[in-house]
Amino acid sequence: MESIGLLEVQGLVASIEGLDAMVKAADVRLIHTEKRLGGRLVTIIVAGKVDAVTAAVEAGRKRASALGEVFGCEVIANPHEEVVKFFDM
Repeated sequence: MESIGLLEVQGLVASIEGLDAMVKAADVRLIHTEKRLGGRLVTIIVAGKVDAVTAAVEAGRKRASALGEVFGCEVIANPHEEVVKFFDM
């Protein structure tokens, strides 16, 4: 795996809009989602090349922030294998 990108958003609709923007903006694939508080807090994790993940996370952040609060977004280039195990890939 080359890189992973994380986007944590308030609201299921905002997270879906963010994910839509992410996969349309760059060549990334969804690898994991985490829903907390009945879907009110959603984390989306995508994977791909570092530049694609960076572009996707930024596009997702912009789109999702119009509909809900973005609590965090991060790109992890070349994640350690122990980090990758966390996502049940």
